[in-house]
Amino acid sequence: MELRTPTKTVLYSIEEAIKSYRRFSQKNISRLIPGITVDQVLILIIISDEKELTQMEIADRVFKDYASITRIINLMVINGYLVKEDHKQDRRRSMLQVTSKGKSVIKTLGPVIEHNRRTALAGLGEEEIMQLYTTLKKITANCSPKD
Repeated sequence: MELRTPTKTVLYSIEEAIKSYRRFSQKNISRLIPGITVDQVLILIIISDEKELTQMEIADRVFKDYASITRIINLMVINGYLVKEDHKQDRRRSMLQVTSKGKSVIKTLGPVIEHNRRTALAGLGEEEIMQLYTTLKKITANCSPKD
């Protein structure tokens, strides 16, 4: 089997597309709200939608390690996007709540996020998008632990 140059593989192309989309998204987000990152916006949306998630569950959702998510969340608390409170039943956990400032960010950036997605998927039909989604899910399953 011939070992192809890594930059000429489909997996490299997937990574390239993701990085390109993140740069594009960050540029558009920064135009409206300087100083907030794509990851922070994603975390705000996830916490807003699912209020009972642990930090580890949030880390899994945004593909970050636990130490990174702890730093990001602490920064978001300092910047007033989140409030951290003690969990009522489990002292080892914290409850995270999106502040009014965080909710404002979500509302403000909603149209930008939709624009980013539409732009990235421009020229792709619904069938192509579904096939791509199915293919990417298969790759993820192939690389996931089989415990």
